[in-house]
Amino acid sequence: MTRHILGLSGGKDSTALAILMHKEVPQMEYFFCDTGKELPETYEYLERIKARLGIKIEYLNAERDFDHWLEVFNGVLPSPRVRWCTRKLKIEPLEKFVGDDKAVSYIGIRADENREGYVSAQPNIYPVYPFKERGLVKSDILNILDDSGIGLPSYYEWRSRSGCSFCFFQRKYEWVKLAEKHPEEFAQAVAYERDHKDGRTYTWTQGETLLELIARKDQVIADHEKAIAKEKKTSPKLSLAEVLESVLDDEDDEMPCLACHL
Repeated sequence: MTRHILGLSGGKDSTALAILMHKEVPQMEYFFCDTGKELPETYEYLERIKARLGIKIEYLNAERDFDHWLEVFNGVLPSPRVRWCTRKLKIEPLEKFVGDDKAVSYIGIRADENREGYVSAQPNIYPVYPFKERGLVKSDILNILDDSGIGLPSYYEWRSRSGCSFCFFQRKYEWVKLAEKHPEEFAQAVAYERDHKDGRTYTWTQGETLLELIARKDQVIADHEKAIAKEKKTSPKLSLAEVLESVLDDEDDEMPCLACHL
């Protein structure tokens, strides 16, 4: 028997895919790779999805948590070049969940995205891309979310990607807003930069520590608001969430981990 699986990240694309597929594939197994370091808004959004669609979501946890692997990697924080968090906390729990079973994995990459991005090399897990197959683009995904009544997660008011609270793919404005909205999570991210037995310092953002970034938060916010105003004027038909995403993508368009950010 072939299993059908769909990973939810707490982001808009995987959620829209679940909405699209839950009636077409009633045997679908939904899962969320839970690092234990997610935003509270992510858990709230997953509860909303379960309630609206009437589905069960399997929460997958790694046998060892982030702090364990941080010690194994000698305090080296994950980064775009060293994404050990994705491998240890997302991909390996998924592969254990599937085991040796044949599985079709439904991936929420849109037709307007130029990436493949399947995260597992296991030959028994076969990826399919329903959005690409149907030619669905970002506007279609937003319509699916609106029509379902699920909408966007609340963190889209200040952040355009799902993932851990201290994800290294966050832009500078998102770090500033994390400090404002979730000071405990921000303090933990600061501690991860600073607290190492050998006295070394690692940074989540290139060129400065989080405390240095926060020291100039007024300028970061001012620059962001100026960019938002310009984007609104240039593209008046975009929603507020789309304006935010466009501005943040202009600041940093590096592609995030697909296991976390769909």
